[in-house]
Amino acid sequence: MGDSVTPVRVLIVDDHEPFRDAVAAMVGELDGFTVVGCAASGEESLTPAAVGVDLVLMDVKLPGISGIEATRRITARPDAPLVVLLSTYDEGELDHEGSGAAAYLSKSALAPERLVALWTAISRPPPAA
Repeated sequence: MGDSVTPVRVLIVDDHEPFRDAVAAMVGELDGFTVVGCAASGEESLTPAAVGVDLVLMDVKLPGISGIEATRRITARPDAPLVVLLSTYDEGELDHEGSGAAAYLSKSALAPERLVALWTAISRPPPAA
């Protein structure tokens, strides 16, 4: 076996099944990424299945607890994955400060190259000043 890189394990959280399926298909086509699960609510994103993921793509507006609240709970864990909030709001329209989210991305801006660039940016510690 060679030196294979462990893929980025992704959980997709959205209450709209066609969108979840489309994002899962997009992520599944990316080298170095694998979808390990999908959830339809904030509560589902908190289940044991969500443990062991590297990246959560989290819709903001969900039934039950919001994506913002689910993100707060997920990122409070000691082994927390990085969470990217997704919504139909334009970037800059949504205040996600204090949620623990690593980034926010408008659903309309979600594209393979954008996701890879975003992961590259948020998964590395910032350079020392």
